[in-house]
Amino acid sequence: MERVRFAPSPTGPLHIGGLRTALFNYLYARKHKGVFVLRVEDTDLNRKVENSEAYIHESLAWCNISPDEDPIKGGEYGPYRQSERGDIYQKYIKVLLDKGKAYYAFDSGEALAAAREKDEKEKGGFKYNAQNRMRFDNSLTNTDKETAEKILESNTVVRLKVAPGVDVMASDLVRGSVRVNNNELEDKILMKKDGMPTYHFANVVDDYLMKITTVIRGEEWLPSLPIHQLLYEAFGWDSPKFMHLPLILNPSGKGKLSKRDGDKNGYPVFPIQWKETLGYREAGFLPEAHLNYIAQLGWSPKREEELMSLSDMENEFDVSNVQKGGARFDLEKARWINQQHLTKLSAVQIIERYPDQVAALNAIYGEKTAAIVELVKERLVLVNDLKTTTEIFIKDPIEYDPKSMKRISKFDVKQVGELIKACIEIHEIIDLKDAFVQKGEEHGIGLGAFMQLTRVAIVGSLSGPDLFEMLKILGKSVTLKRLDRLINITL
Repeated sequence: MERVRFAPSPTGPLHIGGLRTALFNYLYARKHKGVFVLRVEDTDLNRKVENSEAYIHESLAWCNISPDEDPIKGGEYGPYRQSERGDIYQKYIKVLLDKGKAYYAFDSGEALAAAREKDEKEKGGFKYNAQNRMRFDNSLTNTDKETAEKILESNTVVRLKVAPGVDVMASDLVRGSVRVNNNELEDKILMKKDGMPTYHFANVVDDYLMKITTVIRGEEWLPSLPIHQLLYEAFGWDSPKFMHLPLILNPSGKGKLSKRDGDKNGYPVFPIQWKETLGYREAGFLPEAHLNYIAQLGWSPKREEELMSLSDMENEFDVSNVQKGGARFDLEKARWINQQHLTKLSAVQIIERYPDQVAALNAIYGEKTAAIVELVKERLVLVNDLKTTTEIFIKDPIEYDPKSMKRISKFDVKQVGELIKACIEIHEIIDLKDAFVQKGEEHGIGLGAFMQLTRVAIVGSLSGPDLFEMLKILGKSVTLKRLDRLINITL
């Protein structure tokens, strides 16, 4: 059975790049009828941020891609927080030490800094590896007795012992084969001085013990793939398949999408609100539309139809269609996709999902609220547009659009306005258009004058939903009152 994992660190809010990684893991699991695991990688205690883990859970729940196994639900292969797996890491680091695949290192920070500075000046770079490890203070250069004493005397780190002059081969489902000579690699730290594992060690141990079959993660981890492959080989374990997803680039295409880009250009980079920073949920995006958009950042499904439900994506997802190059973020495209998804919802569905958006409307119109939402639905881009778009049914226009006023100024507003009022007082709304035509013919005035002036009186501009449908809902008294106001301010 395919098992995949999303393994974020609780060091702050979940970026949409992280959400896309979670989504691709979810889609891969569902496509293969597998299991989606959430593992919280919280071993960096200094960078851990309060409420980050809860934020991750809430973000995934909003998007309806909740995991099958996680720290809350539990599962057969827990604990699912790395901070709770300390005994496991101690057991497996001993395995590597006993096999001679890892060693203790006692170097002080000052000694390493001095060595780094010297090598960068003389050689142009520094690596702690087979070429120089014997000049440092570690269990390879100390006697067994000295090593035992230093382990007892002070905190120490454990490093991976990388054999020199050998090529390490790894494979990526998106990028193909990856070959690196071991001389280019460092003897990476596996266990830190505080006794906590590094990302490299913990994720390999956890992925093996949790029976992860495919690792889907961001491109930034691709340079770590050879080290992880060496760790699997050191343990004698088969490695999982790997897939490294392309970066999400900022709109200019010149760098990774960041919160700074969002703050500067006025768009969210988080799925939901984090502290004072609003997310896509608060901006009025539907979760299904948000997922539909971010899925296309790095994945090109074979189908021509861009609009996809989560179920569609589960069926369509294919590794072969994941691209190598970065995907440029486009807010207007995200908004367009959201608009299309909103249009597909019925008025009743919108009201049920977002009652706060129509609360004022519902208080006035009751059962007619659905008809109003249906009338304006295709004009909505974001859910938050509901309040502003339906405000014309709650309040009389306070200001009039200058361009629209200029358009109707070529008519005799008083004359046309009085003719319109006469038609409304005599005829039913359903017959009003014919009445406008007849009245216009009698006075040599085109239908456009009647229609435009009525629309400006009702909504304050020449744009808006179907005019006669609005009049049916507003009724004669409101319509006549708004006509009177327009006539009076133009006199």
